[in-house]
Parts: sequence; C-alpha cells; structure tokens
Amino acid sequence: VQLVESGGGSVQAGGSLELSCSVSGYTDNYYRMAWFRQFPGKEREGVATIDTNRATRYADSVLGRFTISKDNEKTIFHLQMNSLKPEDTAMYICALSNWPRYAPSLDSEDFHYWGRGTQVTVSS
Repeated sequence: VQLVESGGGSVQAGGSLELSCSVSGYTDNYYRMAWFRQFPGKEREGVATIDTNRATRYADSVLGRFTISKDNEKTIFHLQMNSLKPEDTAMYICALSNWPRYAPSLDSEDFHYWGRGTQVTVSS
C-alpha cells in the first residue's frame, strides 16, 4: 500500500489550500483514512478522518475550516483547508488504517500506512 500526498505549498493567512492523498495497492472496499500534521519536535496531531460511511471527525483546532472528502470513483482523499492560520504551518501526512471497520479515529496508533507528507506554510 502506498500513499502519496500533493497540494502543499505556501499561502498567506486567510488563504486556502487543498491537499490530496492518492492511495494505491489498497483493495478493501472499506476504509478509514486520516490526515495528520506534524510540527517540528512534536508528535503527530490528528487533523481529520473519514470512513467508508463518509463519517468524519475533526480536531477542534480545524473544525469549521477544514473538510475531508474522498473521490467517488478513485481512491483519492482530499483535505480542503480554508481560513488558514500561521499555526496551521506543518507537515501534513495522510494515513490509512488496517482496521477499516472501526469508528473514525484521530489516534495515530490506529493507522498503519503513511505517506511521506507535504509541507504547508502559512505566513502572517
């Protein structure tokens, strides 16, 4: 299973970015996928997650600003990020769980496949 992120970049505060995560080699019809972010010197923080039923869950810090979604036809997940703040600056990493039938989770221990990440930088 491989996950490849794209869409990161630099933006001014208040701006928007859309991240994508393309998944290959995953054949299960059920899925549980999440976006995490990592700040330098800190542990990964769960940002948003989505499951097969399109149930979602968000970190309080991004609720109302970020939206996670999945393409209907392809195994590509998206993270639409609006009203970006300088404190959103981080490496954003997508992840897929090997336990797809469990409830949506923002716990990194529930995820087994990881991308390499894409950098998001928000300037004030």
